[in-house]
Amino acid sequence: MTKILLVEDDDTTADYVANGLKEQGFVVDRAANGRDGLFHATDGGYDCIVLDRMMPGMDGMAALAAMRAAGVETPVLILSAMSTPEDRVAGLTSGSDDYLTKPFVFAELLARVRLLVRRGQNAGTAPETKLVCDDLEMDLLGHRVKRAGKPIDLQPREYRLLEFMLRHAEQVVTRTMLLEGVWDYHFDPGTNVTDVHISRLRKKVDEGFARPLLHTVRGSGYKLGVER
Repeated sequence: MTKILLVEDDDTTADYVANGLKEQGFVVDRAANGRDGLFHATDGGYDCIVLDRMMPGMDGMAALAAMRAAGVETPVLILSAMSTPEDRVAGLTSGSDDYLTKPFVFAELLARVRLLVRRGQNAGTAPETKLVCDDLEMDLLGHRVKRAGKPIDLQPREYRLLEFMLRHAEQVVTRTMLLEGVWDYHFDPGTNVTDVHISRLRKKVDEGFARPLLHTVRGSGYKLGVER
């Protein structure tokens, strides 16, 4: 049972997020302000906290600071309409693990929540040494990639891009997630850098093999996996 704490004062947004997460099998507790969110968070047992930044009374940043001061290490995703690069950097350096701006697409929020849940569950366990998707393998120790036993030569950025996609295998990954996770851009540089690198990676990973693994999801982003 994976438990999510949703701290959001807007009922429409809270209903949208809570219902979507419940449909995906999560157990969701809700709080309508930062003070109640802090109480629930310190009471424990959550795998991830989705925290609105702007709320009356104790806002999200103050609640987050209090959580961390109280020793709460649960992964936190901040939701905010404050979307400048400075706002995002402030959120990420305040103790949060991720930052998503409003308005948002639920599929992206879901992907980010799943990543944070997995990261929290893997904390303290032995590090991964291999990532696999179908017949595609990445040896994290040897820094080698093979598909169907055939070595694939990747440039450093292509390797990082593929590693990110493998860690999100069978999930839709947005361009924003790639910019943040691979390029460490917490703003839109206004270029098609992700599309160019995905195109190059697709040629190396898919061309000459029986079935494609790297797919474009129109209007959303990309997905690594077997189309069924």
